[in-house]
Amino acid sequence: MMPLGELYRLADKEHISVVPFPMESREALSLMDDSGACHIALDPGKLKGPEDHRAKLAHELGHCMTGAFYNRYATCDLRQRHENRADKWAVRTLVPVEQLDEAVAAGCTELWQLAEHFGLPEPMMKKAVCLHVHGNLAAELYF
Repeated sequence: MMPLGELYRLADKEHISVVPFPMESREALSLMDDSGACHIALDPGKLKGPEDHRAKLAHELGHCMTGAFYNRYATCDLRQRHENRADKWAVRTLVPVEQLDEAVAAGCTELWQLAEHFGLPEPMMKKAVCLHVHGNLAAELYF
């Protein structure tokens, strides 16, 4: 489980700028500039607390760490592929399978308990359980 501060340290180590930036319709976004450098913008006014902050930053770092970028003209299936790649990176970073197994063995068997244990919003925790149990992110099939 990677704490928020460690996510910021990873971004710094990888030369990924993370800046607070007010946005009209998004909470967070990542982009790669023409030189290949990655940048992340987070709108602090739209983040719903530390759990949301951590999940959003990890997801955007996932785009940067995996090169999963697309433009506004990309087809929906291509966009979803890149979003899934970023989510998988975030899940594996925030909820390593060994730690999920340990949490369940220690009695965290309800989704809300796991979300609280890992400091994540429930939708991200659903994705983590799906990825580690079923091998995919299709939470809507299982919850």
